[in-house]
Amino acid sequence: MGDYYNGSSDDEYYDRVCDDDGEDSVDGLQDPELETDFYCCSKGPSCMVIRKESLLAAQKEDLQRVMDLLSLKEHHARTLLIYYRWDVDRVFNVFADRGKEWLYSAAGLSVRSSEDLNSSQSSDEVTCQICFEDVHANESTIMDCGHCFCNNCWTEHFIVKINEGQSRRITCMAHECYAICDEENVRNLVSGRDPHVAEKFGRFLLESYIEDNKKVKWCPSVPHCGNAIRVECDEYCEVQCACGVQFCFSCSSEAHSPCSCLMWKLWTKKCQDESETVNWIKVNTKYCPKCYKPVEKNGGCNLVRCVCGQPFCWLCGGATGISHTWNSIEGHTCGRYKEDELENAERAKKQLWRYSHYYNQFKAHTDSLKLEATLQDRLQQKIVILEAKNLESRDFSWVTDGFNRLFRSRRILSYSYPFAYYMFGDELFKNAMTQKGREIKQNLFEDQQQQLQANIEKLSMVLEQPFADWEERDVLNTRLQIIALSTVTDSLCKKLYDCIESDLLAPLEEATHSIAPYRSMGVEKASEFP
Repeated sequence: MGDYYNGSSDDEYYDRVCDDDGEDSVDGLQDPELETDFYCCSKGPSCMVIRKESLLAAQKEDLQRVMDLLSLKEHHARTLLIYYRWDVDRVFNVFADRGKEWLYSAAGLSVRSSEDLNSSQSSDEVTCQICFEDVHANESTIMDCGHCFCNNCWTEHFIVKINEGQSRRITCMAHECYAICDEENVRNLVSGRDPHVAEKFGRFLLESYIEDNKKVKWCPSVPHCGNAIRVECDEYCEVQCACGVQFCFSCSSEAHSPCSCLMWKLWTKKCQDESETVNWIKVNTKYCPKCYKPVEKNGGCNLVRCVCGQPFCWLCGGATGISHTWNSIEGHTCGRYKEDELENAERAKKQLWRYSHYYNQFKAHTDSLKLEATLQDRLQQKIVILEAKNLESRDFSWVTDGFNRLFRSRRILSYSYPFAYYMFGDELFKNAMTQKGREIKQNLFEDQQQQLQANIEKLSMVLEQPFADWEERDVLNTRLQIIALSTVTDSLCKKLYDCIESDLLAPLEEATHSIAPYRSMGVEKASEFP
């Protein structure tokens, strides 16, 4: 019997297999109907919606590929794919590079024919090495690894493992045997004892296709729509579920490019707890020892009084009496004033002002985005009016195209401010750039950002104009304006992404800050699984 990989937890064996080769949100504001363009690596749809009813078919598609290549039964193929996180290509690569024996051994898979298993059980009575009871051979079960125990012990073992959440990789009970038990044996034994647990086991195996699959994730909609999304190539992408929710496939939060996932996670936390404001209050105020409200000193005397009437020493925060002289507070002494308190206060103010700048810009553009979302209905009314005029040009797609461009570009612009906050701050990249290099790159980025912002505001202003009431010549001029501004804005968005990817993030060589690529037509809508 071969050696099997001993993984004490799902996370451990997933990590091992991967190392074999060395406050304000715009979530829910979705783009209107968009034309789909393609990722560079796909010939068909690059992401698909997997509904509850199509989950089994999607799983069987991958299982069949492995079964055909390796001539395996379905439960053996599932054991392999769960271990390799449903990465069929990786299974094939390992098979080609290291051979079938290594492929099976690493996954804890033992493949033996029924004849071999039956021949190893020669007598009609066996002694279970777990409970040491003698039972008839028909009341025992032998697994693919060759170990045989009584059905009662197997059943208890399986139920415990299923209830502990280890349904997907239940190992043999034998000492130092890490072979994965045949799922059909597990299902048959458990269903006779507890059908509810058997149902749970089957559900866990089915949902493993999503839970353990790097290319498939649940849609993060609330309430949950029940759909999952499968991508065919880049993990760092943004997708739209059939329910309308757009999200980052890498971190399952709302679509946030050009922010990296880590930047967005830090930014949302900072906006929620207002950590910079708390930091400034901590440095510039002292808490009253009686009512514990923060008190800011507005004079030079170190004896201060809270609004509740309690006097206390500013230097040490201790409660005092009200009487004092030029030199001391009556009945109170404390240590000397620390000179670095002023430096700490100035540093905290600077950090707060910097955060406030980026937060105010971010909030202003997300607020504009929410307001502009209502612009679509007004533009549709303008199109109806224009169509009723019987103008020479009957194509008014430039109106909706302009709105789509405004919506997508405004969203990108809003997320560029959290990106800039972390890119040019000390929290993530303090030692990654020299001060001079940081200034040069910040100026380059801000130039691109301000050009984009200027064109977005122009496009917004033109779309807001009452052009439906104008003469045909003025309508045509407006059409040319909107088309030109849309084209320039699209180009500036692409240049901003190129600047971020090539000039800012690429030299850092940090994969944790990869971002979803720019898509001119917006977040891709997932197609239905066939």
